[in-house]
Amino acid sequence: MDVSLTQSTITKIQHEMETGNLSAKQLTMHYLKQIADFNEQINAVLEINPEAIHIAEALDAERQQKGARGPLHGIPVLVKDNIETGDKTHTTAGSLALENNYAKEDAFIVRRVREAGAVILGKTNLTEWANFMTIGMPNGYSSLGGQVLNPYGPGGFDTGGSSAGSGAGIAAGFAAGALGTETSGSILSPASSNSIVGIKPTVGLLSRSGIIPISNSQDTAGPMTCTVEDAAIMLNVLAGVDDNDAATLISPDNGSIDYTASLRKNGLNHVQLGVPRVYMEGLDEEETAIINAALADMKKLGATIIDQVQLPTNVNNMNVMLHEFKNGINAYLTNVSSNVPVHALQDVIQFNKNHKKEALTYGQTILEQADRTSGNLVEAEYINARLNDIKQSQAEGIDQAMNEHQLDALIFVNNYGASIAAKAGYPSITVPAGYTSAGKPVGVTFTGQAFTEAKLIEMAYAYEQVTQHRIPPKLI
Repeated sequence: MDVSLTQSTITKIQHEMETGNLSAKQLTMHYLKQIADFNEQINAVLEINPEAIHIAEALDAERQQKGARGPLHGIPVLVKDNIETGDKTHTTAGSLALENNYAKEDAFIVRRVREAGAVILGKTNLTEWANFMTIGMPNGYSSLGGQVLNPYGPGGFDTGGSSAGSGAGIAAGFAAGALGTETSGSILSPASSNSIVGIKPTVGLLSRSGIIPISNSQDTAGPMTCTVEDAAIMLNVLAGVDDNDAATLISPDNGSIDYTASLRKNGLNHVQLGVPRVYMEGLDEEETAIINAALADMKKLGATIIDQVQLPTNVNNMNVMLHEFKNGINAYLTNVSSNVPVHALQDVIQFNKNHKKEALTYGQTILEQADRTSGNLVEAEYINARLNDIKQSQAEGIDQAMNEHQLDALIFVNNYGASIAAKAGYPSITVPAGYTSAGKPVGVTFTGQAFTEAKLIEMAYAYEQVTQHRIPPKLI
């Protein structure tokens, strides 16, 4: 295994391509060999794009004739399998009910990635229905794809969810970057669990068109990579206004912000960071020591640390998601291909009952709970829950804490603060912070107010560059 290539950055790969030392075809074949050698161990990749090598060859020819389109030209990228790809791969959400679902066209963000010259290498496994199927299902399990395992500890460490395959696959060197999705922790959890970088953007920075929905209020996609620089490069391509997603119409970034301009090594100098310790309950001694060491490093880099910042803790409820899921999934399933046997949430539930042995290893309690709602978003119960979420997470939550202490960001460990940021629709970025004595990865997460991705990238990059905690997993 060529570790230097497998764990190389997008910028370094582009340099090798520009100098003629590497082609997109060679790179694509390298990643495919990596998948062939190690995917059986961790089960991160659900399906390979049969056209990947041909696409790479075409991009090599284009580079020779016209030059590169940009930093993603010829770069293989994996896509979580709840994001539509209008090619010969499926879009299934990990469900047997959608096993034969082919999307009619690319999701908006997939189209942007293709237009930037990336090679869509394949689809990644995930927690079924993006972890909105049942209580008690392990992170990374789907009835279609089976169980994703953590490459740092396939026998025991949680892989995180629901973008488990994207997290484990990037950690294992199966591609240069991946697309994940998050409703509440589904990028931050697998990124921190697999010792990679994940950006959960502000809701509306990236289009959700063509993504199987959970919650219109909270859903977003985001990049998952080995480094902050690579994540910034991908975010440049992914961000943009989509007329078919109203949330993007409020975004100040219509593709004009260059997030790589935030890659400054002094990005933590003269910033104020708040630490909501109440969100760190449940950490063991080693994990607590790792996060305290991270705070000490940030302080050395010029940050002021304000400890014991208060935040509401009663925001982790599912009321809004349950209502929005039924509404959104019914609308989505209306448009799936005719060879798919389900066209409404009730159909999915019945299909699973009809295939109980294969489809209901862990049950479907959340699907059934969602189906008991009307799916009509005019209900007072839904409206009041949505308004209360906004008030608690924004005005009485993150906004209040950051304004009171004049903070540039809040600091969490792993995905422990994901719920309040999800309800607010606010951005986060997680970066490797170290490992326990058993080798379990721990991440530090920066969370800010709406559309502060550039500032978060700046702080995360400064921390990453000085500490350089990430160590690739040892695959045998």
